[in-house]
Amino acid sequence: MKYLHSVHRFFKKETVLCIAALLAFLSAFFVHPSAGYFAYPDYRVLALLFCLMLVVGGLQDIGVFKFLGQLLLKKATSTRQLAILLISLCFFSSMLITNDVALITFVPFAIMVLSMSGQRGMLVPVIVLQTIAANLGSMLTPIGNPQNLYLYSAFSLSMGTFLLYMLPLTVLSGLLLCLSALLLKKESLGALSGKSTPPEDTAPPCPQSAPQPGKLAAWLFLFLICLLCVVRILPWPVMLAIIIISVCFLNRSLFGRIDYFLLLTFVCFFVFIGNMEKIPVIADFLRSFIQNRELLLGVLFSQVISNVPAAILLSGFTDAARPLLYGVNIGGLGTLIASLASVISYRLYGTEKGAAKGAYLKTFTLYNLVFLAVLYGAAALLLH
Repeated sequence: MKYLHSVHRFFKKETVLCIAALLAFLSAFFVHPSAGYFAYPDYRVLALLFCLMLVVGGLQDIGVFKFLGQLLLKKATSTRQLAILLISLCFFSSMLITNDVALITFVPFAIMVLSMSGQRGMLVPVIVLQTIAANLGSMLTPIGNPQNLYLYSAFSLSMGTFLLYMLPLTVLSGLLLCLSALLLKKESLGALSGKSTPPEDTAPPCPQSAPQPGKLAAWLFLFLICLLCVVRILPWPVMLAIIIISVCFLNRSLFGRIDYFLLLTFVCFFVFIGNMEKIPVIADFLRSFIQNRELLLGVLFSQVISNVPAAILLSGFTDAARPLLYGVNIGGLGTLIASLASVISYRLYGTEKGAAKGAYLKTFTLYNLVFLAVLYGAAALLLH
């Protein structure tokens, strides 16, 4: 019984991995395991994901992101400005540090700041908009999220082409976020001290000290190494060796915090797609079914299995990079599982005392559907 409970808990936590593993396992009955399986994975993508997780984790550990956030928030004089800054932090930082890391860093930061300013009533709309901001800001760059990194590599896109594809939708997303933030209430932060007090169980925030220059320089250098590999200047085996050796000296505990299940999910989908491509009847059917429907299917598949596996599955049967990029990035909006980064925000908010989960889900769904409808329409226009 205890064993079954553990299996159920693992399946609930890593549903996408379990589905990917099951698909890979079933496909092996049609294409029997052989040495050819080793040619399926995109090792460059796996190495880049692994190294970026290490480097961004190192930057997070030395407090770079919270320090920059505190510097920006000192400029806020009203609740609306505070909300705009908290949302902007997720939008712009996600372009470089990925959407999930941006949320892991700045959602707790927002909870702390809003609680200390007596504005817990703003938690739900601000966190929902932070989540949308991270999911949409991250679509601008290849390193903003895992599906972009994969598609950038799978379709051999240049950095210029990728940015040109994604810039219009990113700009529109930024404008929509600004408009949404401007609809939030506006009060003077200075006047709040006499009107409301933070909860007694809310500890005062500890100021984040500036990162040590030596450590900051080391991690930024490693981040540059990753970027050189992204733009195909540095071979991925060289990058991997440099990052692993460096992290062993800088902070080896980071190896224990890597999301290995995400990497394993990629491998399982690589095996499944590789096997499907070797079955002509299925491969031809999928290609004909997906052709000219990349945008729509990217959005729909993302709602059910999330946008990362949707990108991997669909990319194996189409050559249309741009509509698929639009589909799986816009597809991160909608349901809570459309982007696994959205689940992170929900869990972080849910651990708060007095969290109104029902109100959060209603607000999340409303905002996401509006953003999804507008951006889908814009993407369709751009493609035509």
